[in-house]
Amino acid sequence: MTKSKEAKRLDTSTEEKIIQAASKVFTQKGYVGTRTRDIAEEAGINLALLNYYFRSKEKLFQLIMAEKLQLLFSVILPIVNNDDLTLEEKMEALVENYIVLLVDNPDLPLFVLGEIKANPEGFKDRLQVRKLLQHSSFIRQLRERRPDLEPVQFIVSLLGMTIFPFIAKQILFADDKIFKKQMEERKILIAKWAKMMLET
Repeated sequence: MTKSKEAKRLDTSTEEKIIQAASKVFTQKGYVGTRTRDIAEEAGINLALLNYYFRSKEKLFQLIMAEKLQLLFSVILPIVNNDDLTLEEKMEALVENYIVLLVDNPDLPLFVLGEIKANPEGFKDRLQVRKLLQHSSFIRQLRERRPDLEPVQFIVSLLGMTIFPFIAKQILFADDKIFKKQMEERKILIAKWAKMMLET
């Protein structure tokens, strides 16, 4: 390996190490509670090196938040815009994929909600959930099935039933094995409850 290639590999490795450390620390402490020194310590590097790669905490936070939001949207958008799926299949897929995502990233809901609460104005343009959903086939199918039902209300209920157990995990579920078993059961139950909402 040439010297320049080796240097580039080390640069990429260090940058990735910083990003992984920042993701962990920001998720645990939030933006306000995190110091760049915390991230440097988690990454096992000195503060000067962190500042060399990322000039500010804000820049690093924006990168991490973009990654977290991409995780969330990567689950919902392909499903709600899939014209080949029925409404019921979309609901089942949304619940299934969100639960799988959150089991793998259990701190994600509290992190995102905490930052939205801390900086609501900063998230309005970034999220734009209503705009992303309003022209989807999911909303069209929902309106065809239940013209009297406000789509946003239905989606809030569906996602709330899916996400809330992860927010309240420390209160409701002391054991990880029990929690994961309950989440597997909820994949079926939430889809069933959602179908009942459409029928009432």
